[in-house]
Amino acid sequence: MERSKHSAYKLRPLINATGVVIHTNLGRAILSDKAIANVAATAGGYSNLEYEISKGKRGKRYSHIKDIIRELTGAEDAIVVNNNAAAVLICLDTFARGREVIVSRGELVEIGGSFRVPEVMKSSGAILREVGTTNKTHLSDYENAVCGNTGLLMKVHQSNYKVIGFTEEVPVEMLVKLGKEFNVPVVDDLGSGCLISLEKFGIYGEPTVQDVVKQGADLVTFSGDKLLGGPQAGIIVGKEKLIQQIQKNPMLRALRIDKMTFAALEATFMQYLDEEKALMEIPTVRMLTKPLGVIRKRAGRILASLKKSLSGQADMNIVPDQSRAGGGSLPETDFPSYAVSVKPLNISVNALEVKLRLGDPPVIARIQGDALLIDARTIQDREIKILVNSFITAFKK
Repeated sequence: MERSKHSAYKLRPLINATGVVIHTNLGRAILSDKAIANVAATAGGYSNLEYEISKGKRGKRYSHIKDIIRELTGAEDAIVVNNNAAAVLICLDTFARGREVIVSRGELVEIGGSFRVPEVMKSSGAILREVGTTNKTHLSDYENAVCGNTGLLMKVHQSNYKVIGFTEEVPVEMLVKLGKEFNVPVVDDLGSGCLISLEKFGIYGEPTVQDVVKQGADLVTFSGDKLLGGPQAGIIVGKEKLIQQIQKNPMLRALRIDKMTFAALEATFMQYLDEEKALMEIPTVRMLTKPLGVIRKRAGRILASLKKSLSGQADMNIVPDQSRAGGGSLPETDFPSYAVSVKPLNISVNALEVKLRLGDPPVIARIQGDALLIDARTIQDREIKILVNSFITAFKK
């Protein structure tokens, strides 16, 4: 029988040697071992997705993760949809369909895939009311724009860009006070969503979800597969009465998550109950906070294995590098790293890059000058042997 052209999976695992931790094109966050195990256990059989075991009757799917999200964030209530764009969309649809949403011009962001805040508002039926300027927005700009048709005051975190220089923006706390004065809810689209303060690791500019909740935002939205390090999801936390209104929106059914996402998300959140364990066990936060010395040692292991296997075929050494968070997160932060530089002697560096990219598994790396760089930050320990074998195969062809 002739072999089908569809016999191999199109979605394939690969090795990310780019140094970009939350690489959107490469699937964003890597799930932790515990999250993977929980997904496998849940997906491989039946589950109590919408069944209340203690009462022997139908239950609610969101009950599985509400309590742990509340505990971790300090919010009154929570709900989850399939990504952060959907989280923003359903907030707008629930509270501002046919009504105005006031947003600073400096926060009308576009992220990857042409996702633009103004277009999401249009899709939701909300009316965009821009205030301020690109670089400066004052509280009075919001105050002067509030009217009887105002549905929401919205703040959008500048997750994938930064306006610097002669600038001013209104803190969440001040927007909350204004919102209370006019009885208008404040929604803060955090985008990335971080549960551990990264400042202790010298990483600044990313507020935690807990901080924004404490500042009084009525609703906060953030992603599951960025800095959180979990599956793709849009998490909404905030005031209980507002979350309950979102739950009643018919759109929620179209945006809801499945049992595998619940399983991965719950396992990820459970790891955050112990911050030290989260830093060790969740790959995204582990890679972002990895000490430079540990990365240098990993690069040394990779280099030693490559030199042993590719003697005389390439010039190889360890060079300083700069990793990035990726995924529209921490745009101003470069992460000092180390990479293995491979300069092939008998083939071009472009040919080597192609051979590695078309290999099994594919290895995605960066070309810099006449060398291929393997950033050790995003190479997992279990991948080193596979990576070396990929190089051996590439040089044999």
